[in-house]
This record gives sequence, C-alpha cells and structure tokens, in this order.
Amino acid sequence: MNTHTSSNNSVVVDVFSDCLLAQRPKPVVRSANAFRRSIHNMEQRDRHETSPADNQTQAHPGPRHGLPGTAPRSEGGDMSAQPRILLAGIYHETHTFVRRTTALDDFRIRRGEELLARAGDGSTVDGFLEVAGEQGWAVVPVCEYSALPAGPIEHSVFEAFWQELESGLKAALAEAPLDAIWLALHGAGVTTDCDDIEGKLLKRIRTIAGAEALPIFAVFDLHANFTDAMARHATGLVGYRENPHTDARAAAVESARLLARTLREGVLPRIYCARVPLIWPPTGTATAASPMKDLEARARQIEAESPEIWSVSVTAGFAFSDVDSAGVAFNMVTTGSEAQAREALESLCDIAWRLRDEGQPDEDDLDTALEKVKARPDGPWIIVEPADNIGGGGPGDCTSILRGFLRHGIEKALVVISDPAAVAALDGTPPGGRRTLSIGGKGSPFDPGPVELEVTLVSTSDGEFDLEDRQSHMVASQGTHFSMGPTAVVRSGGVTIMLTSHKTPPNDLAQLRSQGLEPTEFLAIGVKAAVAHRRAYDKIAAGSYTVATPGPCTSDLKSLPYRKLRRPIYPLDPIGDLAPMTSAKTQGEG
Repeated sequence: MNTHTSSNNSVVVDVFSDCLLAQRPKPVVRSANAFRRSIHNMEQRDRHETSPADNQTQAHPGPRHGLPGTAPRSEGGDMSAQPRILLAGIYHETHTFVRRTTALDDFRIRRGEELLARAGDGSTVDGFLEVAGEQGWAVVPVCEYSALPAGPIEHSVFEAFWQELESGLKAALAEAPLDAIWLALHGAGVTTDCDDIEGKLLKRIRTIAGAEALPIFAVFDLHANFTDAMARHATGLVGYRENPHTDARAAAVESARLLARTLREGVLPRIYCARVPLIWPPTGTATAASPMKDLEARARQIEAESPEIWSVSVTAGFAFSDVDSAGVAFNMVTTGSEAQAREALESLCDIAWRLRDEGQPDEDDLDTALEKVKARPDGPWIIVEPADNIGGGGPGDCTSILRGFLRHGIEKALVVISDPAAVAALDGTPPGGRRTLSIGGKGSPFDPGPVELEVTLVSTSDGEFDLEDRQSHMVASQGTHFSMGPTAVVRSGGVTIMLTSHKTPPNDLAQLRSQGLEPTEFLAIGVKAAVAHRRAYDKIAAGSYTVATPGPCTSDLKSLPYRKLRRPIYPLDPIGDLAPMTSAKTQGEG
C-alpha cells in the first residue's frame, strides 16, 4: 500500500491486498474437524512407519490449559476434540516524542493461568474468553504484556515478549495441532528499534513451522497505525468502533466470533486496507462527532451490504507516533472480491478527505476559559488539557491548569497531578500538617516546570480503586481494578490537588471518589485527556472547555518534529484533491 504523488500534486491511495497469501502457496482451508481428521490420518500413517518404541513417544497429549467446564482433548486424535486456540497479547500506545522510554517494569505481564483469570474483568481478553467458552475451545494461554501509553518501548522488552511467545507457540504445536491464534493488540506499538511491533510480531509468527497458515485473528485499538505488515500476516483484524473506547470488549468478542466463523465454515477471509494522506490529533477523533461519526456510520452500511463482508474498521491513527504509517486508515475483512473491497474503501477515503478539516479541533485560551468559569455559580466545569493527555502518552504532571487555578483564585478547584516525588515528600506528615512541595513540571520539556507551593495535607492512601464503569475507556487492557500507587490529597487556598505516584488516565469517577473527593462538589476540575474522559465527566459536567497549553500531546501537529512520517500528509502539507482510487493498483500487481 503506497501513497503516490503525481506531477499535479494529486495523491493516489492504494488499496492493499493480502499479498502474502498471494505470494506463498495458498493454504487449503478446511473446517476445524476436517483439519483434525487430516492430522489424525497423518498420525496413523506415521505410526505405521515408525517402530513400536517410537509409537510409545509419538502420541499427542491434551492441551495444557482449557476453560472451566471443558473436556480435555483425548489422546490419539479423537475426532470430537476441541479446537485449540493459542492466546497472547501485547498492548502499548507509543508516544515517540516523549523522551522517557517504557521499560519492562512498566508492563503488567500475565502468563498462563493468570491470563485465563482475566475472565470477567471487562478486558479484550475477557471478551475472547467469553467466545472461547461458548465455542468450547481449548485455550492455550501464553502471555500478555500491557502498559499505559508512554514513550518508546525499550526493544529488549519486545524481544522478551517474543521469546516467551515463540517458546509457548512451539511447545503448543509440539503437544498437539493448533487450530488458530488469537491476539489482543493495540496497533501503535513502537520500540527503540522497531516502528511496527504488531507487524513484526505477526511476520515472526508466520516463520514458525506449523503456524505458516494458521488463522490469526486479533482485536486492535481505534488509534492504531495500520500497516501493510499487519494486513499481510493476519487473517482477520477487528478495531474498536467507539471513542471513548466503550466497545473494546465487544470488538474482541466480534473478532473471536469471526475466528469461530472461519473454523465453522472452513473459509479463510482476506484483509484489504487503504490509507489516506491525512492525520488527525486524538482530540479530533471522538466518534460522537464528525468526521469519525460519519465514517463509522458508513462502515456499518458497508458491513450490511453483503454477507461476504465480515468486518470494516475505521482506524483514526495515533498522531504522536512518528512512523511512516501514522494517520487515517481503513481495513476490511472479507471473502468477497477485490473490486468490491476497492469500491467500499474508496467511499470511506472520500468521506475522510471531504471532512478532513473536521478532525482539526479548535481549542480555547486557558485564561479566557477560567475567567468565564470563575463568574459561573454552577459546576463542575471541566477544563480539558489534551496537551498532557495521559491516555495519549503525556506525563500527567504538566502544571498549566494548576497555575491557572492559582492565578485566577478559583475556589473549589481540583486537579490531579502525577508526581511520586511530591507524594514521597509528604511521608510522615499528619493530616492537617503543612509542607512546601515542588509539584509537577518534571516530565515534559514543554512545561514551565515545578510549582513551589505550601500545601495542607488532607489524606493519603494506597491509591487502589475499582472502576465504577465496566465500559470505561481504560478497561480494554487494564481491567476493572486500577492502582495509582501511593496517593495524597493536598490543598492550597481553594485548590485541591490529588498527587499520584502512577499516572492514571482520568476516565472513571472512581479515581476521585476513592480518595474522598466528590467531583460534583467542585466548580472546576482539570482533566488531562482528549476524548476518553467524556463518558465519565459529561454526565456530571455543567460544561467544558478544551484549552490550549504547552505539552507533548498538542493538537497542533505542525509543531511536532516528525522525521519518519510519510509526506505529503494533511494538514502538515498542502495537498490537492485525491486522485480516484480506481487508478490505484493493488500491491503486488505489475
């Protein structure tokens, strides 16, 4: 898939076909039972060709793990054996303009039975396990690595993940035949040495003997940067449809059910995708508003047009990853024709291009917004600070909102700042005690720096809380329990500051209520987010202002020092109308 610029500066967006399957021998697709029968026949043939001593060591034992209530696969190739599905995942949204790297200690790692224990926690893995239970699959869990959005992953972390997965996959294949692989992914993972960890992962899986033609299905985030390698090496990829990501678990269920359809019908779909020379900041990708609302509506229409079209995903992209593929893309999982896919994807590209300026948001001046709030008798008013969007990789410690509250003398104001050093400095201070702290301003070179402030300690806690909303944006990878680490609540004048040791996306009101802070009692609340907070805060807000402040997650993409992003791309570069996609060639054609 390529973007070509002609001499008249028009841009041709290519539709990508799953050329890996076209380039290698096409696998014969059969139902799961037919596949197991062929394996059984080969085993019977092998037994006749080997010695009795060899036969004693050739039988395949049952799967290492299975869901509760399922029977293990019997030895000897029983025809009624459960389909065996390998489960793994890696989840990270990588902000490449953040200096601090994401290390192994930043990841929550689940292995084996701990991965199966995610059943019921609201995550994407939970969604897969629901379908696995319905289908009677024997799940072979390997490992899942997940971390909050932050700077580039240290490449050694990815290699550690791959080493575990490779070992687990080879062991599973040695035990007994696998029927498929299901992965929980994000789609915007970048390491210090790799710009596309999901594509690299899928490509590596295909090099393992026995996995070359296995169906591989996965769920991925709406803010993925969809790559050619992802489409080449997967069988079916299903993205979230909502932002905030209230449907992450539902998308995983859909992905797993498409896998079940492949096994049931014996049909292997293909992935087609298209990319537009267009990039939007996260603030422009809410699905309740244009342009994403229009694109998602068209995607659902396309799915309804033909039973051959299994799934259509609208990918908003992640603008804070400086990689070639960042930006708006679409992918289709289908058993239909390439012509049908081209026509459908072209319609989505046309809509995105027509509405391209709708994804470039306007933001308010902070001081102007606070003057308006100060004069209002009602609340709470949400002061949204996307430049320090924790869910986009911001450090969560920028000080612009805090400085604004103090500067304007806002009474009954609340802001949350991630600052483990400030929390530690309160050690030994009793409730009601006073301390001078250096608050925030340590994690971003764009911020003016720490605020020196005398504060009164209100309370301290371990920072643990359970989400009120099981469809909260943060559930997808983290589940329903969250930890902010040691946490303290302090006050200075009319401003309440909640200090956390671990940055925590402000996507659930339990974050505040767990610390004895009732959000409806405040006039103004500073929120470090772009869109994901809306499901929680819109229900209680008198109104909101999205303000422009200095920070790494700025909506002004022209201010970011891109080096690897493909060019030209709008709005960074002037681009004329898109050339018709009918003149584009599918990758792999002459």
